[in-house]
Formats: sequence, C-alpha cells, structure tokens
Amino acid sequence: MVEWTRAEKRTFLRQRVEARLASLLLESQEYTEALTLLSSLIKEAKASLTAARTAANAIYVPPAQQGTIDLQSGILHAEEKDYKTAYSYFFEAFEGFNALEDPKAIFCLKYMLLCKIMVNHADDVAGIISSKAGLKYVGPDVDAMKAVADAYSKRSLKYFETALRDYKAQLEEDPIVHRHLSSLYDTLWSRTSAG
Repeated sequence: MVEWTRAEKRTFLRQRVEARLASLLLESQEYTEALTLLSSLIKEAKASLTAARTAANAIYVPPAQQGTIDLQSGILHAEEKDYKTAYSYFFEAFEGFNALEDPKAIFCLKYMLLCKIMVNHADDVAGIISSKAGLKYVGPDVDAMKAVADAYSKRSLKYFETALRDYKAQLEEDPIVHRHLSSLYDTLWSRTSAG
C-alpha cells in the first residue's frame, strides 16, 4: 500500500497510511521500526511547515491561518527540545491569536511559559504573566504554569507534585504540556539531588 501511494504520488494518503502503520507497529511492540517511520514523518512535517511559512511570507495569509502555522511550528520545535525557537513561534502565534481574540491565544501563552521554564528561565514567567497581554489570560491555565515555574525556581519536587495534582486538567490533560512534564521532573530531580 505504501509503495502504491509513492508510485501514484499520493503524499497525504501515504503519510496517513504510514502513521497508521507506525501505530500498529507500536501496538505489536516493534519499537525500532515504528520510531524510524515516525522520525521520517516528523521530518516531512517540519519541512512542510517550513515551506508553509516561506509561502506565507510571500503572499497574504489570513492571521488565523498564520497563527496556526506558527503554533504548529512551535510544537515541532518543542518536540525537538529547541525551546528558544519554539518560544519565538509561540510568541508570534500568541500575538496573532490575541489580536483576533481567538481562544487559541491561551494555549500559545501557556506553551510560551513552558518554554521559558524548560530553558531554565522560570523567573521570566511572572513578568510575562504580569504584562498587559498576559493579564488578559489570568486563570487556571496560567496559574498552573506559574505553579510549575515557582516549583522549578525553588527546586522543590514537593511543590512540583502539588502543582501536578492541583492543576491536573491544565498540565497532564494537555498533550503538549504533558509530553514535557517528565523531562521537567527529571531535570528538577537532578537539580534538587545535586544541590
């Protein structure tokens, strides 16, 4: 099936088939093959987003669509642990969605705060939250990230675990944030045990 989609140049269909195949490989515990396949798909996704950004710079793209491109670019860079670049994309997406009063702005802000924490700049979180744009979104999502930042700044596993418990919906049920929490926990653990 995959070979047919390649021969027929049905790229989108091939990507869907390969994603499903990777899922089946994971279920059958063939992790190496699944990882190889998923790595290839992620590289293609990143290349596609880069091409979309290039095209968006050359032509007019509606702000909501540009925000979506920036948000997806930020997610991909965060997955690669390039949090500084991810922050820049999330910031661009946040500005666009904020101007449109789009509810996606809160997620972009949340991911911006996550990136600051992940690059060991947890102290910047309070400043971002207290900015004019940040104050507009004060609520459970922002409070959750502030609690994580405070725990990280204080090198406190206890506070971190409390934040995870108190803000479970905002932290563990958000797939983007959740993906980075174990890495953050490991970093915090190593910082507390070293110091």
